[in-house]
Amino acid sequence: MQRQRLIIRTIGVATAVALAATACGPQKSESAGSASSAPSSPMAGATPEASPTTDAKPGDASPSASPSASASASASPSASPSPTVKQIMANGDDSDQVRELQARLKQLKLMSVAPTGFYGTKTTAAVKSFQSKHGLNATGSVDETTWKKIQSSTKKPTADELRPPTVNEADAPDPRCMEGRVMCISKESRTLAWMIDGKVVSTMDVRFGSENTPTREGVFNVGWKAKEWTSTIYHTPMPYAMFFSGGQAVHYSADFAARGYAGASHGCVNVRDKGKLSALFDQVQVGDKVVVYW
Repeated sequence: MQRQRLIIRTIGVATAVALAATACGPQKSESAGSASSAPSSPMAGATPEASPTTDAKPGDASPSASPSASASASASPSASPSPTVKQIMANGDDSDQVRELQARLKQLKLMSVAPTGFYGTKTTAAVKSFQSKHGLNATGSVDETTWKKIQSSTKKPTADELRPPTVNEADAPDPRCMEGRVMCISKESRTLAWMIDGKVVSTMDVRFGSENTPTREGVFNVGWKAKEWTSTIYHTPMPYAMFFSGGQAVHYSADFAARGYAGASHGCVNVRDKGKLSALFDQVQVGDKVVVYW
């Protein structure tokens, strides 16, 4: 009898794990490194975005030189090795310094989207354009020379320039969002408004699942939260995840930050501003309402 109860308990645990499987992730998989289904596991350390360009990073020229060229350089006493250029920022970085870079590039009208803090293809293209216009090596990465030139060509970004309210303009809230604590998510305007008792506290841009894996609409509640989580189905990072309908959650997406609306999720509500979502994650409580509507 005791053995039978043990078997039943084991089956129950396995069933609970299966039901907790999370199905989100970018439709076009990015390099995510090693993944784990445990909430406490470290996040993947690989670049979240697979860049369509193959920009040579500073210092890469030396290893690609032919053996004969290297030999002749060593033999000649007058030859000196090329100095290594220090790289400050490059494709795949995610930091406040990248956000400042993007705000300065926007001042120069080389970027049209709001700063996200994630160095993706749009930032790479903008940096390349700046470097070409100023006679610098157009690598798309920011070395010390490029950074100093960008700084001297722009002013220090204001707080609003670094973190504008939103790129998309939020529409009128759904009537179901007017009471209590609600993440009010509009598919029409592609925005999430965090509301308390009918007042909008903050807004941010979001994207949804594709036609084949749509984000469910309706009224839900936050069932559970995980500051660090990896999809157990697609093995992609889902930081600041707030689950509201099965495996569907509101979470940060590096892919959304990099490619914008060129991609889609597998049903989750993606947010591209990590700073705003981090603040929202701290405010939202399990049980708070989620309304997804057109």
